[in-house]
Amino acid sequence: MTAGGSADGNRTDGPARVWRGWRAATETALYGPGGFYRRAEGPAAHFRTSVHASPLFARAVALLLCRVDEALGRPATLDFVDMGAGRGELVAGVLAALPADVAARARGYAVEVAERPAGLDPRVTWLSELPQGITGLLFANEWLDNVPVEVAEVDAEGVARLVLVDEDGGERLGEPVAGAEADWLARWWPLPPEEGLRAEIGLPRDAAWASAVSRIERGLAVAVDYAHTADTRPPFGTLSGFREGRETLPVPDGSCDITAHVALDACAAPGLPGARLLTQREALRALDVVSGRPPLTLASANPAAYVRALASAGEAAELTAPGGLGDFGWLLQPVGVPDALALL
Repeated sequence: MTAGGSADGNRTDGPARVWRGWRAATETALYGPGGFYRRAEGPAAHFRTSVHASPLFARAVALLLCRVDEALGRPATLDFVDMGAGRGELVAGVLAALPADVAARARGYAVEVAERPAGLDPRVTWLSELPQGITGLLFANEWLDNVPVEVAEVDAEGVARLVLVDEDGGERLGEPVAGAEADWLARWWPLPPEEGLRAEIGLPRDAAWASAVSRIERGLAVAVDYAHTADTRPPFGTLSGFREGRETLPVPDGSCDITAHVALDACAAPGLPGARLLTQREALRALDVVSGRPPLTLASANPAAYVRALASAGEAAELTAPGGLGDFGWLLQPVGVPDALALL
């Protein structure tokens, strides 16, 4: 790549080729007219999340909602908000898994840019923006990784510059990173002066998470995502694309998902006190998702029950597997309730 670019991050070479920062390009590709997340088929057609892996995930979130309910003193109405809801699979699963006494007070919300899918549980309210005054649980599963960010790369002189991209996925270097973005890099992802090193500048994600948490009156906010912390930053970043179940090059033309892992420790810092970070493996085990093999005695006593228990154990193993879904980060932020870990 060659250095260059305008102060606003846009470049045009001739009448057809437009260069933009990755943040603007991703915003259009994912959420603009005809963008990836406005398509009718939904993200499940392109990648598999914990929600799609097993109904155990929704049951675990339902249990967490019940614990939040108890911590809140069993309010007259209990909110469950699914942020970045896809086609509403999680919120529908959570409502279905609640005990009758909790379900009678529960209100389910799905927040998504796409239109409401046909056949969704009528108890779910479909929104394009987060509601205000949430009392209950806000759950953002693989949302922050799709909040668009700028990408920085170190040039031959050791200077971190913004990476510009065209609609075909070609890249070049733009202006040096400056201002609040430079401050964020220095604090959260310092880049040594070695050519080619890259980072995703997570400032918009910090702001998005702080804004989401501000909508809670009392309760708990949880972000679950591909994540890294200060001691595990990848040297070349994590920007990637997904299409039809396979990882692919990130091309900002609306044909694929564009994602990057989340610096969850940075998201936690500007928020209210009490934020906690842990792995999905730790969180789900605390929410009764266990992967142990059922006793062999059950196979002879009740073969059908044994098969069901074995299948459940396999699903639990996938959700908590090291090197896979179990390594996802969970960021828990309590608002007006006791320490978040007390709810697990």
